[in-house]
Amino acid sequence: MAETERSIAKYVDSKLRAGNKEATDEELEKMLDKIMIIFRFIYGKDVFEAFYKKDLAKRLLVGKSASVDAEKSMLSKLKHECGAAFTSKLEGMFKDMELSKDIMIQFKQVKYMQNQNVPGNIELTVNILTMGYWPTYVPMEVHLPPEMVKLQEIFKTFYLGKHSGRKLQWQSTLGHCVLKAEFKEGKKELQVSLFQTLVLLMFNEGEEFSLEEIKQATGIEDGELRRTLQSLACGKARVLAKNPKGKDIEDGDKFICNDDFKHKLFRIKINQIQMKETVEEQASTTERVFQDRQYQIDAAIVRIMKMRKTLSHNLLVSEVYNQLKFPVKPADLKKRIESLIDRDYMERDKENPNQYNYIA
Repeated sequence: MAETERSIAKYVDSKLRAGNKEATDEELEKMLDKIMIIFRFIYGKDVFEAFYKKDLAKRLLVGKSASVDAEKSMLSKLKHECGAAFTSKLEGMFKDMELSKDIMIQFKQVKYMQNQNVPGNIELTVNILTMGYWPTYVPMEVHLPPEMVKLQEIFKTFYLGKHSGRKLQWQSTLGHCVLKAEFKEGKKELQVSLFQTLVLLMFNEGEEFSLEEIKQATGIEDGELRRTLQSLACGKARVLAKNPKGKDIEDGDKFICNDDFKHKLFRIKINQIQMKETVEEQASTTERVFQDRQYQIDAAIVRIMKMRKTLSHNLLVSEVYNQLKFPVKPADLKKRIESLIDRDYMERDKENPNQYNYIA
């Protein structure tokens, strides 16, 4: 179902991501126009939108867009092609990022004006994301250092003081940090995820830790922690050393800080291990599209039946197809009708089983 749509979304991501040196702004614009020609012929535009939104979120949250103008140009093309309803959530994501910048300016003024016990060696930046606009992220509770918790609480008090009635939920999976580190070769800055940060900060308190000790101290889920340690001890930038050596993280492994770490750059981005995660993300995104489609099919059937009151099976199917913007197999549509009958939204006519009646 999703392969073509996903491939187009990923291609757009590769062109709009920072680091794409292949094209000038003018060439990029022409390329986006060509992509839109292909886009017109795909049925699963909702599948494209789900993957596009997930990639856009990553570009925005880590500042990896090649050009804000190009991003907004693509958004404008999608809006022209599919209508405002298609792009409203994507536009909401941009609005959130702009509002977050204003909120952070206010917060930094208040934070320094009020004489609170603010940890002076940590700079906090928060992006406030409206849940309905952004992809769904599974929250993960982790154990933050007291200084980070203190800063979070100061921000929470500030924000809820201005916006009472709102609820803040911290998304640790989206957090990223820049750490200052000192090795034998000299000082470096490490651009890392929050999970990588929590692991690395442990080595300020001790020389060696086992996998189990790191898991207990950080609270990071097992699979996520193994990927995190793999990126730090088995990747290209090995700031940790693993004993015994190997490409995979095993139960008995122990870790120490690699004091001999060398790198030609001053600021080094340590990438997370993405292989398994990407497969899971794709399956999760496809599943969410599937669920969204179920709701849209149900809503279309109920809307039609409410208006018509009584309708034959063939006419109902025909009207549903006219309203939906994605392809549906007859067997799947039949399942949705059966589901609505089970939930008492409609019923089969007692005299004619090929006809449905709306239940008010």
